Amino acid sequence: MTPELSYSLALATPELMLAIGAMAMLMVGVFSGERSTTLVNGLSVAILIAAGAWMLFFGENGLGFNGVFVSDPFARFMKMLTLIGSIVTLVMSVGFAKAEKFDKFEFPVLILLSTLGMLLMVSANDMITLYMGLELQSLAAYVIAAINRDSVRSTEAGLKYFVLGALSSGMLLYGISLVYGYTGNTGFDAIALSLAGGERQLGLVFGLVFVLAGLAFKISAVPFHMWTPDVYEGAPTPVTAFFAAAPKMAAMALIVRVTMGAFEPIAFDWQQIVVFISIASMLLGAFAAIGQRNIKRLMAYSSIGHMGYALVGLAANSQAGVRGVALYMLIYLIMTLGTFAFILAMRRKEGNVEQIDDLAGLSSTNPMMATILTIMMFSLAGIPWLAGFWAKWYVFLAAIDSGLYALAVIGVLASVVGAYYYLRVIKIMWFDEATGGFQPMAGELRLVMTVAGAFVFFYVLIGGPIESMAEAAAGTFF
Repeated sequence: MTPELSYSLALATPELMLAIGAMAMLMVGVFSGERSTTLVNGLSVAILIAAGAWMLFFGENGLGFNGVFVSDPFARFMKMLTLIGSIVTLVMSVGFAKAEKFDKFEFPVLILLSTLGMLLMVSANDMITLYMGLELQSLAAYVIAAINRDSVRSTEAGLKYFVLGALSSGMLLYGISLVYGYTGNTGFDAIALSLAGGERQLGLVFGLVFVLAGLAFKISAVPFHMWTPDVYEGAPTPVTAFFAAAPKMAAMALIVRVTMGAFEPIAFDWQQIVVFISIASMLLGAFAAIGQRNIKRLMAYSSIGHMGYALVGLAANSQAGVRGVALYMLIYLIMTLGTFAFILAMRRKEGNVEQIDDLAGLSSTNPMMATILTIMMFSLAGIPWLAGFWAKWYVFLAAIDSGLYALAVIGVLASVVGAYYYLRVIKIMWFDEATGGFQPMAGELRLVMTVAGAFVFFYVLIGGPIESMAEAAAGTFF
């Protein structure tokens, strides 16, 4: 083994841990049968935690595998968010999977493989690595969307996700081929060097558009959002929580790395694209959610809107903007996981319920649940001084500093409109007459809700160190 290969493998240790761990868990499941589900789930969580701990204590900066894989502060920050999303999803899924009778050992194995793809996406420094990571993440995601084979809705969600995902992959590949054709390179550094040294060509801009279109699908940004409401509603709720959390972290990190790295010399071109999809996502997320009656569909449109807000920071094309994106994704992750823990706890004797009207009078039947969800809804709406307010503050401030006044104003107006449907949920819980309470909440869901609620409520006191880490991550590109 050459020293260069040894160094590259050392940089990719977390990815190797997930790859080897997934194969080992698959063998445990195959040879032990369905009775191994709890064991495989627990060991999968341990593998994800071990990968995160390795990054935290032994992670270093460098380029590996001839420059196609990069490890830097930004990669480690976003990878930690991705791992947190996957870990919490697996922990929350245990009780629900047993109740709905789809507790199969394949589920945690597929989560591990999907997370491996996400880590590769975050560390991609080459178009080929980008595509490999994206497809590994996506192929596992298509399967887990339809993992509840007894549910027609779940099967439909998996099929829709697969068909539209295949379309986005084709667009991405076409964009990559155009970029390669006009620059002669697939590496991000080489593409940036080629663009800086020559005249910008129209075909290359077309390539950039197709690449960003393929990536925008993964964060469900408008106009590539059409899969999101149906897949969120149809997939099992723990799977929906996973889609809303971990893949969004990796895809947003990849968009930042592609724009701020490979296409940095033609920032004016990609800024226009990002501004458009940001405005479209914020407005659609604000207005389309108003009429929703299913809380998972509501969260789907909420997610579309929040990705639009995060892109406001990227459009600023500054260190403050990238820091805003990193902070926004962290806060969005915590708010989303806390809210989905609550949705998983919406269970009655006949099974889980998903209609917003089922929350009527919750403040009288379970005041603690109602209080925590109220905090989450206020934070998602961006009410001061909760964490969601500071997330929007950082991205809007970055936009204003870069002269994007219209974008910031549209973002604020969209936030005002979006506040309506969050406040409507709060009104139903506190002022409508109770229609019946929920069954006692599982311990792991109570833990996730409590931690998320405390983070959101006390962010103003604990945000300093987090902001310092996001600043260091953003400094990677400047």
